[in-house]
Amino acid sequence: MSEADIKHLLDLGFSQTAVHDAVQVISYFNYINRIADALDVDLEHDIVSWEQ
Repeated sequence: MSEADIKHLLDLGFSQTAVHDAVQVISYFNYINRIADALDVDLEHDIVSWEQ
């Protein structure tokens, strides 16, 4: 993400707080998915894969 990306979001009407929160959530999901992949974490049995 670059400064231009953030400016674009702000120009669209997103607040700085909304951009900050989105970056935090997206970063966390990126991190936790990499950890789960590295540790070979299995899906819960009641979760249906969307790649059917």
